[in-house]
Amino acid sequence: MKEDQLQDELTSIRALMERSSKFISLSGLSGVLAGIYALIGAVIAYKMVYTHNGLFYTRDYVVASTESDPSTLYNLIIVALSVLILSIVSGIILTRRKAKKNGQPVWGKTSKSLLFYMATPLLTGGALIIIFIIRGYLGIVAPASLIFYGLALIGASNFTFGDVKYLGIFEIILGLIAALLPGYGLLFWAIGFGILHIIYGSIMYFKYDR
Repeated sequence: MKEDQLQDELTSIRALMERSSKFISLSGLSGVLAGIYALIGAVIAYKMVYTHNGLFYTRDYVVASTESDPSTLYNLIIVALSVLILSIVSGIILTRRKAKKNGQPVWGKTSKSLLFYMATPLLTGGALIIIFIIRGYLGIVAPASLIFYGLALIGASNFTFGDVKYLGIFEIILGLIAALLPGYGLLFWAIGFGILHIIYGSIMYFKYDR
């Protein structure tokens, strides 16, 4: 009986330590929604830059169309920003709801560390991608976004669920493969930000949210 009580106390202490050192209020559902937004955005972008050279091969058309009509590039940027904003807003709303349920502050020391270590590679990658776009290196945009996002997830995993780092590793691998296959960036973007997010979010939801 005493052994059971001791085990229960140790479990409670472990849970308390994890709660204080990890931000455990990230919502798996927000990952699913982000994936859905990304897939919708990829479909819209694909319709903008569809080419008969191949089912997912879009690079030739994008380069040609942006040289003659920059509005195509601007529209693609708007689509990407819309996906990003919707994902962030959904993430904030669902995280606040889960944090309230867990009795954990949304804006505390742990969440600040999480934000810093995630924002640093994201902002660096974002600045580099803007430079790529200005310079016309459009084929590097998708691989760079996947790689820097993966690095951000690995950095943030030290302050939240450890499962996050595995998503980061897959994103980096996918980005490197995308770099080897220029012209198929939209396909890899849809897989990385769409399908992987939905799979990861579903696993996190059934593992931690229910």
